[in-house]
Amino acid sequence: MIGIALVLAFTWIPLLAVAAETQPAIDFSAQEQAYIAQAGTIRMCVDPDWMPFERINEAGQHEGIAADLIQLVAQRVGLKIELHPVKSWQESLDASKAGVCQIMSFLNQTPERDQWLIFTAPIFFDPNVIIAREEHNYIGDLKGLSNETVALPRGTMVEERIRREYPDVMVILTDSEPESVKLVSERKAGMTIRSLIVAAYSIKKEGLFNLKIAGHVPEFTNKLRVGVVKNETVLRGILDKGVQTLTPQDREAISNRHVAIQVQQGFDYRLVWKILAVSAVILLVSLFWISKLRALNRKLERLSTTDRLTGLYNRLKLDEVLESEGMRASRSGHSFSVILIDIDHFKRVNDQHGHQTGDLVLVDLAQLLRTGMRSTDFVGRWGGEEFLVICPHTDSAGACKLAETLRQSIQDHLFPVAEQQSASFGVASSCPGDSASEIVSRADKALYAAKTAGRNCVKVG
Repeated sequence: MIGIALVLAFTWIPLLAVAAETQPAIDFSAQEQAYIAQAGTIRMCVDPDWMPFERINEAGQHEGIAADLIQLVAQRVGLKIELHPVKSWQESLDASKAGVCQIMSFLNQTPERDQWLIFTAPIFFDPNVIIAREEHNYIGDLKGLSNETVALPRGTMVEERIRREYPDVMVILTDSEPESVKLVSERKAGMTIRSLIVAAYSIKKEGLFNLKIAGHVPEFTNKLRVGVVKNETVLRGILDKGVQTLTPQDREAISNRHVAIQVQQGFDYRLVWKILAVSAVILLVSLFWISKLRALNRKLERLSTTDRLTGLYNRLKLDEVLESEGMRASRSGHSFSVILIDIDHFKRVNDQHGHQTGDLVLVDLAQLLRTGMRSTDFVGRWGGEEFLVICPHTDSAGACKLAETLRQSIQDHLFPVAEQQSASFGVASSCPGDSASEIVSRADKALYAAKTAGRNCVKVG
């Protein structure tokens, strides 16, 4: 006798076969080749409960986005990775510090972790957002919070930075991501600060639709890397070369989430009609929630790449473009440039006319930048009154010419209420071997030189 049950289940599709259709050529040094030939098995520590990024399932297997990405990198560099079983994130950290594991799969680089780990380039980017209940006000800046409670899993980068940078915020420690979100839902904590992907996953899986995205924290963007114990410098170099082969398509394919419908067979005809009736109800309810989830996902996608006030790209998107242009420049030998822009005396605008007028000035300036860009350029809000322009295939002279055009258009424009404004510009171009942070650092120094020189001018770093 056969019964049929429709079961809705959240599933992560392994797409490694698709991502690995073409094997990129990697140029290993003789020392790295010898290491790979003699390495044997590399032991890895992971977070056992951090879905959808990773977990150790009931069968003792590593699964999730991190698992697929790490295995893809391992396959491309020719290493075999072995999971070290743990029951908590703290246990994983302790095992890594004790040298039990040679690598940690998916974590942010922090000063505390720098004490025993060295890191690859980022293997995955994901913004952190503020999760609160529906009735909570929008949170534009953590600096303005006091006597607010935030639930955070212990031992994370966010916990470390909140304690160091925002001592007025009261931290409630939890053992997992779902527990932090649940405390907010149950009004036992005012908010939590979590990964955008993890937040959306938790809200969807647990049906916690009394929660919302109450703000985002661009300076806390997750740049997730592979951590390697300090004495394994050759291993770090090998893994880093593997990470550099990952394309946006690889990452997107592996992180793609979906709802699967499974058909199960049994042996009792008497249950068929009851099961079909219940399944029909479940299906109707599910379709309702799926429509809500699609709307939520569209909102989350917009939030993850755009600045709420100006509509320009946000810090997360700019970081991604910088990393991408850095790798492109390294492969092709063509340079690219960045322009860092800061509105002169912007504090005076806020003090004399109020923050609402200041916001109008920012929106107006964003429109000037948007219309003044070439079609190949990227422009976004870097933070506060600072904006960043990324100019692919552009040398220093070309970037300076564009910066001067923008400077003149800002100077000639009449802004709302605040009237005339000016801005200072710092320009820097990529050099062989540069990291994205080094290029931006030179632009920042050039911007400081422009401020020192009297503002409303362009300087090159």
